[in-house]
Amino acid sequence: MLTRIIVAVVLAPFFFWVLLAPPAFCLALLLSGICALASYELLKATRVAHHNLMYVFTALAAVVVPLGYWSGYGSLVTRAVALILMSALFFVAILRYDEEKPLGLEQVMVCMFGGLLIPMFLSSLVVLRGMEHGRWLVLLPVICAFLTDAGAYFAGVFLGRHRGITRVSPNKSLEGYIGGILSGAVFLLLYGLVLRRFAGLTVSLPILALYGLLGSAITELGDLSFSLIKRQYGIKDYGNLLPGHGGMLDRFDSMTFAAPMLLLLVEIIPAF
Repeated sequence: MLTRIIVAVVLAPFFFWVLLAPPAFCLALLLSGICALASYELLKATRVAHHNLMYVFTALAAVVVPLGYWSGYGSLVTRAVALILMSALFFVAILRYDEEKPLGLEQVMVCMFGGLLIPMFLSSLVVLRGMEHGRWLVLLPVICAFLTDAGAYFAGVFLGRHRGITRVSPNKSLEGYIGGILSGAVFLLLYGLVLRRFAGLTVSLPILALYGLLGSAITELGDLSFSLIKRQYGIKDYGNLLPGHGGMLDRFDSMTFAAPMLLLLVEIIPAF
């Protein structure tokens, strides 16, 4: 527990500093590294073959996508990366078809998920950062992802009675899930009040509450989704890069779902 706290105390301020202080390029660069590591952890966890540059192709794709969104050509870059990565993966699969252990479609799709979808979704942070009021918008998915987990944990500890509603995470309770969703709405309402008071923004609190409810709900779905993968492959964590926290993907699993959801909400119904 002490190690977990020390790592959080050291890394959390650095992450928030990159989100808020330097130019958006720094955030894109950090996300490139996070996505590359996350893709490696995913491929390793799902036992994708190490040979024939499968990991290299996937990691390189993961690096390029966030930088493409920072450049303002996210859609173009993502389509190009998707085509190149898919072509490279199937080329390898075709070459290995007659070998004893051919590369199956499942391995190709895992590489596409790790090298394309995860980076594309996490790049929503870069898009939010580049918008008007970007320094405040980029914190929306961060609040949802991190504080939903905290709210769900404490609600489960103190109020949890109905556990085992899903075998993917049998220790979590219905009360914990509800508490997590409600905490997202509460914390975003508080965030809205802070923005009104200290940033001088005209903020719609009902819309922020909606952000919190939907963002927290999909945050919990994201957590369960990546837990499902771990269950299927019989692993506890995706890695041990962050002592006490697991791997990079263990920390950013729910953010992979929360960031694109909040970006969609901001684009459709702006709160400020």
